[in-house]
Amino acid sequence: MIIVVAGMVGLDKKKYLQEVCAYAKNQGTDILLCSVGDMMYAEARDVPPGRILDISRQRLHSLRRSVFKDIIARSKDHEHVIVNTHATFRWRHGLFPAFDFFQIRDLNPDLFVCIIDSAERLHARLRKDHQGQHSLKDLLVWREEEILGTQMMQQGTRPEAPFFCLALGLKENTVETFYRMAFEPKRPRVYLSFPMTHVADLPDVIAEIDGFRDTMKAMFTCFDPGDLEEAYLPYYAKKARQQGQTTIEVDSLGQTVRLDVDEVLQIENDINSQIYARDFALIDQSDIIISFVPELPDGMPALSSGVERELQHAHEAAKQVYVIWIPKKEPSVFVTQTANKVFKSPKEAVAYFQNKYGEKP
Repeated sequence: MIIVVAGMVGLDKKKYLQEVCAYAKNQGTDILLCSVGDMMYAEARDVPPGRILDISRQRLHSLRRSVFKDIIARSKDHEHVIVNTHATFRWRHGLFPAFDFFQIRDLNPDLFVCIIDSAERLHARLRKDHQGQHSLKDLLVWREEEILGTQMMQQGTRPEAPFFCLALGLKENTVETFYRMAFEPKRPRVYLSFPMTHVADLPDVIAEIDGFRDTMKAMFTCFDPGDLEEAYLPYYAKKARQQGQTTIEVDSLGQTVRLDVDEVLQIENDINSQIYARDFALIDQSDIIISFVPELPDGMPALSSGVERELQHAHEAAKQVYVIWIPKKEPSVFVTQTANKVFKSPKEAVAYFQNKYGEKP
């Protein structure tokens, strides 16, 4: 299994992939991790740390080709290899590809993965570890470019190999998800659908949703939209503006990050459009969608327009569609006609899934 893993600057991707390799080793799977950036610096010992993109394009391409030649040779002697790289670079040279189509074909990957993370976490890491300037808009653009670049890499070299987009995770990382995605292909891949923004101020409902997420993750390979959550940023920015504040503070990676209200509101449309596209892409890379609809304190279903749209998209993509419907009020035909089955509780759903898919949480 050869896996090419791309991702933009600011992810701390190498540490994440080291955790993937450690987890895999505990499962009896040895993986060779090849980090292209480290290998390029090891070969170009005259280049100071953090300055590799400042060298000439010609030398940069030559270095990268030399490193990939070594990786291709080493991959012949290892059953499993992860190549930690980038699909694109955006630097003083402008935007340019970070891979060679011919060498990726020679490498012959079995899987392509683009790792992503939320804007405030990327901002926190870049502010701490990098000297370059960036805006929140830059981060969203770079992330979108890297996803597209990774897809182009896959489509231009091995279109038959799967491509996945995977978030690092917020409350807990997605190391186990990565392992299952790569090495347990028979385990069903599930998109978890649930209301998010409009239940943000309802802790009891959030706790109920979190219980659903944990239960499903124990059984399946889950793609969770809650692993990358940004919609709350403009939500809090609007509240701050109403109170006459010019900044908001958010907790990110164990530190307090201060964001400019105007800058956050300027990217609201970008956040919304990327959520729309990303969630549909996560459904497309899944086999199943499981939607959890809790009950609001007033007795009404917590059914957002986003959840309804996800159900319709999954139905039209011929996915298996399941709904866990908690409210006493019966679901509408727009739910029942798109679902393969509707459950009244997570317990009922788990019993059905255990019988159908054979995995116990």
